[in-house]
This record gives sequence, C-alpha cells and structure tokens, in this order.
Amino acid sequence: MNVDVIWNNFLNLIKSDLSSLAFDTWFSDTKLNKLNDGKAYIIVPMQIHKKHLADKYSTLIIEKLNTITGTNFELEFLLESEITEKENIEEQKNQPIIKQEESSGVPPNLFHSNLKSKYSFENFIVGNSNKFAHAAALSVAENPGNMYNPLFIYGNSGLGKTHLMHAIGNYITENSNRRVLYVTSDQFIQDFIGINKKNDQGNNFNYIDFFKNKYRNVDVLIIDDIQFLGGATQTQREFFNTFTSLYDDSKQIIISSDRSPNDLKLLEDRLRTRFCWGLTVNIYPPDFSLRTEILKKKIAAGNFEKEIPEDVIEYIASNIGTDVRQLEGSITRLVAYSTIMGGVDINLDLAIEALKDFISKGISEKNDVHRIQKIVSEYFQITVEDIRSKKRSSNISFPRQIAMYLCRNMTSESFPKIGTEFGGKDHSTVMHSVEKIEQEIKNNPDLAKIIDKLKKDIGEGIVNK
Repeated sequence: MNVDVIWNNFLNLIKSDLSSLAFDTWFSDTKLNKLNDGKAYIIVPMQIHKKHLADKYSTLIIEKLNTITGTNFELEFLLESEITEKENIEEQKNQPIIKQEESSGVPPNLFHSNLKSKYSFENFIVGNSNKFAHAAALSVAENPGNMYNPLFIYGNSGLGKTHLMHAIGNYITENSNRRVLYVTSDQFIQDFIGINKKNDQGNNFNYIDFFKNKYRNVDVLIIDDIQFLGGATQTQREFFNTFTSLYDDSKQIIISSDRSPNDLKLLEDRLRTRFCWGLTVNIYPPDFSLRTEILKKKIAAGNFEKEIPEDVIEYIASNIGTDVRQLEGSITRLVAYSTIMGGVDINLDLAIEALKDFISKGISEKNDVHRIQKIVSEYFQITVEDIRSKKRSSNISFPRQIAMYLCRNMTSESFPKIGTEFGGKDHSTVMHSVEKIEQEIKNNPDLAKIIDKLKKDIGEGIVNK
C-alpha cells in the first residue's frame, strides 16, 4: 500500500480519538516517509513535535498503524531536513531495476504525492470571491489534462489557493490511478540544485534520473508559489523543459502565485506566456459574509465544548482581516485562551482580550472610530464607555446614533465593523442609526449644525469615503 494512502487512513482514524486542537497542533502537518525493517519513519514540522509525539502519543500511533497494516512498527520522528537527498538516492539505488514500460520510473514506496488529506472540495467554503476559482478547480479535477491546462491560480496569501490545489490532487487520486505530485517552487529549486552534486564515483547520473523521474513521470504536477522562481535563471530553464515535456504529453499542470502571470516580471517571457495557455483565475479576499461562514465551519468542525456567540463571530470576521489561516487560527487561540483562564464562557469581552494581538491593521490602528467616539462623547458630556455600552437612555442612545452616522460617513468601514466598535452591535442596528440621523438632519437644522461642528472637530485625520 502507498505510504500516502496509509497515512491518510491513519490521520482519519486517529482524528476521532483527539480533540480538534490536539489534532491540528500535533498531527495535521505530519506525513509518513516510509515503512522499512519494522520501523515507521514519520516526518514532523518542528523539533518540538518529535519529543511530544514520542512521549504522549507513541502508543496510540503504534496501535492505529497496527489497525491499518496489521504490523507493529517502531517509531522514528524526523524533520524534513533530515530526509536528505543522498538518502533518497541510496534508497533508489537499492531498489530492483524496473523497466520504463512497466512503471513510471519511480518505485512506489519512494513516491510521495505530498498531498494533505485535510484539504478537499467538501470543506472549501465557497463565496462570491472564490466561486469561479472553485468551479475551475473542480473542472480540472474531474478531467485532468484535458480541461484548462495549465490552470494558474493567483491571489494574496491566505485566500485558499493551496487548499484548492490540494483538493484537486486529492480528488484525482481518490477517483483515478493517476500519479499526482504537489511541490512548492522552493522544493523544485532544491531538487534542481542537487543535479550539480556528484556522488562517490564522481558523477551525478543517479540524481539526474531521480529528478526526471520525480517531475516528468507524473500525470499531474502541482507547483505552489511559482513567483519564487524569479531570479533563479537556470532553474527557470529546467522548469520550462519540465513544463514542455508534461504539456506535450497532455499531463495536467497546476500553478499558483501571489500575482498574475503578467506581473511576474522576474520570470522569463516564454514561461509567462505558457502560464496563460490554459485558464488564469484570481481568488479575491473574502467578504464579511464569507468570513463569517468560514468561522462557523471551523467552529462546527472543532466540536468545541464552549459555545461561541454570534457577536463574537461577527467581531472576529470584522477585525481579523481576510487571511483564512488567521481567521481559523483566531478560533483556536480564543478557545485555548478560554481554557487557560479556567474554562470561562466565551463572550465579546473575552474575545477582545484574547485576540488583541491578532487584530489586523485598520480602524484599531488608525483610531478613526475611537476618535469619533471620543469627540462625540465629549460634546454630549458622556463617556466613551457609555457610547460603547448597551445603555438605552436617550441621553446616551442619541449621541451613539450620531457617532455611528459619523463613522459610516467619515470612514470607509463597513456596518458590521462599526458595530463591533460600539460594543458588538449588530450591523442592522448601525444601519438603522445611520438612516435615522440622515432623516433627522433633513428635518432639523439645529442637528445639521451640530453634525457640521462635530465633523470640523474630528478634523482631517479621518479618511473620507
């Protein structure tokens, strides 16, 4: 059985015995390197994983591997850097010779797809900002090599490019016998550098064969962050040759970048031209609605003991930014913070305290909303705490409505984001307040004068809409 299949089955099996936090922290980024001579070689992302997994989870890991394979293995935990190129070459040399017509050229137990099973189309949250990219990715997965080749996905970090690429690869491997390889451009560069290394006999023939087998004898090549090939001239040439070989054989190529092909100025023109041969799709930052859905999906999947209220979800969606990894990480941090504080209930005040270091640059940094709140509260002789509170007395609620109106008209912030700055008010409350003050200004000249004075006091520091 292929080591990737074994490890995917293992992860699915062990996940049911662990909390979401424990699984995400200690197992989600692990993979099985090989099973050899009664040993399971497991790759972990950091040094701390080695000790923690060995001390706390070794018995459970051995038990689950036995369930899948029928064999008890000793465990050895390794960092990716410890799986050296020389070891790969030596292992390849020790394998029996396999004829090209009988095999792809890479012995099955040396081939790693590098796919992460946790990424699928089923758990990719679709919204207006990414639905075209999602549809294109699914089309490629259903008909690789024939539909949109190459597929070029671009967008800022943390918007789901890598998730989609792994989802394509996982779908193809689950529904066909095609060989899929996922690598980062950095890994491609490191593998290419190895071509220049010589062995004890003074040649590098084995490694050249290893490199070509790895990258050209696949059915689907997925390469992430292609922008990092910029400046590596010789590596670009080799990637061009690899691209051409795969494309001519109708093999599917999937590429991601943080910018469009035309903006990759450090790449050769012939590469940028080829990237546009198929389909180029952009993933845009998620809007408030999609960010909310992503958070709710994370919460549902986590099966947390503590309920996370709607106003907390809206606060996170409004303030953390558009990076999906940061959005999901904020939930993990919030739950962990609640646990550390003795298992207290999660509410808006706790979220503000727990996530104060996570809050993205924006109104919190510019203090536009806070400045408006301060000036309005001083004018009406109340405190900023009053204006952010849930008090409904007229001497507080009316100034609060004026402050909300000014925030909406003098900053570029959304209704939900303004609401969070007023003690977690719902966006509909902000909308009602803005509409009410707009109507009052038309019918009340005195209020119009007050609004004009407040605008002047607030000053030019505010970014006009």
